[in-house]
Amino acid sequence: MVGTGKGAEYGILIKGGEALETTHKINTIVFDKTGTITEGKPEVTDIVPVAGMTRERLLQIAASGEKGSEHPLGQAIVRGAEKENLEFLRVEKFEAIPGHGIENNIEGMNVLIGNKKLMDERDISLGELTIESDRLAGEGKTPMYIAVNNKISGIIAVADVVKENSAKAIKKLQSMGIEVAMITGDNRKTAEAIAKQVGIDRVLAEVLPQDKSNEVKKLQAEGKKVAMVGDGINDAPALAQADIGIAIGSGTDVAMESADIVLMKSDLMDVPTAIQLSKSTIRNIKENLFWAFGYNVAGIPIAAGVLYLFGGPLLNPIFAAAAMSLSSVSVLSNALRLKRFKPYK
Repeated sequence: MVGTGKGAEYGILIKGGEALETTHKINTIVFDKTGTITEGKPEVTDIVPVAGMTRERLLQIAASGEKGSEHPLGQAIVRGAEKENLEFLRVEKFEAIPGHGIENNIEGMNVLIGNKKLMDERDISLGELTIESDRLAGEGKTPMYIAVNNKISGIIAVADVVKENSAKAIKKLQSMGIEVAMITGDNRKTAEAIAKQVGIDRVLAEVLPQDKSNEVKKLQAEGKKVAMVGDGINDAPALAQADIGIAIGSGTDVAMESADIVLMKSDLMDVPTAIQLSKSTIRNIKENLFWAFGYNVAGIPIAAGVLYLFGGPLLNPIFAAAAMSLSSVSVLSNALRLKRFKPYK
């Protein structure tokens, strides 16, 4: 109770003693990228149309298609069009393609907006845009491809800002001997660029939403105790699959419901703090068990009169009762030392 109460005091909500007990065994942590390592508020950075297409027209088509999307990257494109006061076109059909993008019918045009997997599946060649796409991805930006009537029309690049404490938290976890990985649906070049910024070596890129839990299973199959840190609806299965699921407080209700621990301040420095709190709590429990066991091993024979057999005194029942109370007080006092626990800054 002291451990979970101390966690709550610092904005770390631990759902029960089992979660607190398991957390100290974690040796691998998988972070979702968007909204966890990054702020989750991407913005349009580059608009690259093909010949014959203007940047305003490309942004207008893409924003019109993404108007009904709830994906952060799609919303970023919509915000970009609104900033430029572009008029949205009439959308006659909207279909989300999980892990790939969307397909629209906009004023008689068949429009595809998504990642390279979507373009490859529809046999749409990027042509000269391949070099530009690689450059944008290498800068940590996410290229979104727009195809009109099965022909590539351009790229809109979106970038997200890394959270202030992400690199610091990851460095702290690594100093604790914990392996850190990042999982994302982004293409590998973009993912590796972001991972490099925060000091992560193991990158699980181009992972479809439904496959995130399978990636966690693979790590568990290697004999690792895995924690998953995420914030979105598509992170919920992975959060439930992991030995410990850790949800960001600013994330979705589904993610928080699936998690064992919720970080109410959405600060990644609370991840190493939660692990250290678990370790301190387990160490305290072991100390209490050792003290109580040792105290009783010594005290019970004395109370039974073992000293009297060797010419010593009989223990007065009043002193025996006092000694028993002292045992409980000492264990409780040791447990209360956890109240001095301080989080990492």
